[in-house]
Amino acid sequence: MKKFRFKSVVQLANMKLSIKTAAIVLASSTLLSALLGLFRDRLLNSYYLGTYPTGIDAYTAAFTIPDFMFFILTSGALAVSFIPVFNQRLMAGNKKSAWELTSSLLNLLAILTLITSVLIMIFADPLIRYIVSPGLDESGMILAVNMTRVIAINPFLFSIATVLTSVQQAVGRFIFHAFAPAIYNIGIIIGITCFTGGINIFGVQVFEGGIMGVAIGVIFGAILQLITSLIGLFGLGMDYTFKIYWRNQGFRAILKLLPARSLDQGIDYINAIVSMNLSSRMGAGAVRAYDQATTLHTVPVNLIGVAISTAFFPKLTEELGGGDQHEFYNTFRKALRMIVWISLPVAIIAFFARGYVVSFISNIGNNDSNGMIVSILGMLCVAIFAKSVFHIASRGFYANQDTKTPFIVSIIAVGLTMIMSVVFYKIGLGVEGLGLAQSIGAVLEIVILLGLLQHKSKGELLNRSFFKAFSKMLIATLITGCVTFSLVKFIPLRITDVSLVITAPKFLLITALSLIVYIIASYFLDLDEVKPVLAKIRKILFRNIK
Repeated sequence: MKKFRFKSVVQLANMKLSIKTAAIVLASSTLLSALLGLFRDRLLNSYYLGTYPTGIDAYTAAFTIPDFMFFILTSGALAVSFIPVFNQRLMAGNKKSAWELTSSLLNLLAILTLITSVLIMIFADPLIRYIVSPGLDESGMILAVNMTRVIAINPFLFSIATVLTSVQQAVGRFIFHAFAPAIYNIGIIIGITCFTGGINIFGVQVFEGGIMGVAIGVIFGAILQLITSLIGLFGLGMDYTFKIYWRNQGFRAILKLLPARSLDQGIDYINAIVSMNLSSRMGAGAVRAYDQATTLHTVPVNLIGVAISTAFFPKLTEELGGGDQHEFYNTFRKALRMIVWISLPVAIIAFFARGYVVSFISNIGNNDSNGMIVSILGMLCVAIFAKSVFHIASRGFYANQDTKTPFIVSIIAVGLTMIMSVVFYKIGLGVEGLGLAQSIGAVLEIVILLGLLQHKSKGELLNRSFFKAFSKMLIATLITGCVTFSLVKFIPLRITDVSLVITAPKFLLITALSLIVYIIASYFLDLDEVKPVLAKIRKILFRNIK
């Protein structure tokens, strides 16, 4: 029997993956993380949404400022700015420069986010009281402030983990990068199930518990995620030094690229803060309802748009780095078509079966709360498609090391979204109006981005074949929508259906039959995207038949 070697297992997991395998790994890990996230939210909602809506609103609001600072300083800004520059150094054989810029970025972001975390702790009260959720009552306000101070360390922990996983992503190692978010959710689930009852050490009660225990679980999850990211560095030969190399040309290039993308991320999150502010004025539970609807619509966006575009991004940068513009267009078009083909049926199924989707995260039997989430999710279904496409559209610019254009487009789209949100609130559309504004803004953003890419390529990027395929996808989606609508009427969701044992089989049946119809329609419409799916099905069904 061979002796178990931890290092060997890690190195095996860190093998470079092909685009196809990377996409599968990323989609699988995103699905796992999403399922854990849904389970996490189901636990929270069952504990607090029906019995303590003010408390769960406060918990939701507490994430706003820490998340905003992480997104604006690190997050996607780092990945799309760091990877092209890092890859250029590696392809040129200059590993020393690559590791110097990695160390410099890691150290700079660690310092900035640590200072930021301390400032959030100091100014949590006015930030929550006057900017994030002025509509909360006084007890909710105090609770939100206290939890914000606990969660304030997240930007620091997340930033370090993001730099480390970006290195792994840049060299085609996706396993630990992919599963780190799932580990984070596990930490929060532990907080919900273990820390809410208080923390007792050697007979001494060091923490009383309650919903504040969930905030403790958030920090625990962030630490676990960081540890996972560190393990993923085994075998990569990273040469870290505690120093900032200001003269490193790669580091300087990243610093030039970061501001536009960071501001782009910040603009998007300012929109989220506006929505949080407005929803806090719409009664207890509204903040949580809007948050849950946006979380649900983000799940397929991450599974489709983020996973596929992340897997394709290193190849897009390599093709441009090698000067192969024509091949770049082909690869981008392939990724875009794949995302469109998958996201369209998912959006239409989510719209007609949204009652089932909401039942997965809320089984409290409170029809008003559930109804609010269902209504908002219905308004966000168009955004599922648009935001999935956005991730590959924006990466078309990032691969060219152009972060300014997406930033300008975001200012326009998000600015209009915020204006629409306020207008819809003023005319009395309620929380549902916030979801409608998000969908309109998301569609506007991808139309502008793809239009600019098309203009830049002089019509070569989105050719006649693409638009013909897109038309066929719309037809297949329309057919699928009719089938899904009929199935939901035939297999209705009843008020008494609060158990997953009852709702999950119904939803899976509706989804499976709808997707089968979509695949059949795609086949008869001769769409290329369905061919590998059918080939895989044939291989599974007839693998034992010669």
